[in-house]
Amino acid sequence: MPCALITGGSGFFGSILIESLLEKGWNCINIDILENSHSHPNLKNIKGDIRCETDIDLCFKLSKIDVVFHCAALLAHGNINKKDLTTTNIYGTRNLAGAALKHRVSKFIYISSNCLWGNPIPYPINEHEYPCPCEDYGKSKLGGEIVLNSYTEINPIIFRVPTLIDEGRLGLLGILFDFIYNNKKVWVVGDGSNRYQFLYAKDLAEACILAVSFHGSGIFHLGADDVKTLREVYQFVIDHSNSNSKVVQLPKSLTLLAMKIFYSMGLSPLGEYHRRMIAESFRFDTGKAKSQLKWQPTLSNEKILLKAYKYYVEKKDLISKRKNVSAHNSLAKAGIINILKFLS
Repeated sequence: MPCALITGGSGFFGSILIESLLEKGWNCINIDILENSHSHPNLKNIKGDIRCETDIDLCFKLSKIDVVFHCAALLAHGNINKKDLTTTNIYGTRNLAGAALKHRVSKFIYISSNCLWGNPIPYPINEHEYPCPCEDYGKSKLGGEIVLNSYTEINPIIFRVPTLIDEGRLGLLGILFDFIYNNKKVWVVGDGSNRYQFLYAKDLAEACILAVSFHGSGIFHLGADDVKTLREVYQFVIDHSNSNSKVVQLPKSLTLLAMKIFYSMGLSPLGEYHRRMIAESFRFDTGKAKSQLKWQPTLSNEKILLKAYKYYVEKKDLISKRKNVSAHNSLAKAGIINILKFLS
């Protein structure tokens, strides 16, 4: 069976991808700065940094690697500086691409982001729309894409994806889940009529596997179908979880200004990307992936979120004890958002 190198395989999506590959009989090598407790006869875990060429070379010495799935990225959470984003998300990608070229890897699959766009766009975005990021994380992910444009020999496939959600996804979603679990008001910014696309993580894993047999390189946009309003999505989760929460709204302009100020002061975890997610509409046109990869999303926004919420409720005690896990696998600190919980 083929052998895959997965970067960031100890993180939220990387671990899901590894599980999917192992189920199909693949051999997997995971490189991550975090320890991985998952053991399997066909899995080798390397604690290493993609910024270090020696760590990457070690992976290629373990086995002949057929495909690289580049899932690792430094996220713009907490006190992350621009230099670290650049060295990890751009230079780290360059290191991996160079090693893949050196070792004649036939396919390189890169997980990019909808953070490549900083402003709301009123129509579904296709692959011809040129990116225009507004914050450092989005710029670093675009930088990774630009690097791969110079490595056509490894047939890079770029997946641009919206917010990934599945069982175990927490981060800032943990704040929303806490409000619903405790029957608090769930706040939307404005009237909640914005439609912001999610993606089921297992659907991305399936796209990654389909891309292995795709001839050549390409960019593909992924996301859920039938994107409902954020108010409708929240209400669906509430209605199907025995919660007494109510969806209520905050004035849009004033709230966005306050969020920007509090984030700059270090009092709120909601940065530019998160403010856009809860207040604006954003959708990818997924037609190219459907026609060329024969890929189809399986879950809608509301069903994805409900699945993640039910996991949160089931594993709540265990989640609170987690240590040394990725940002997406841990609970984000609410900061000043706790005031809304108090007012609820």
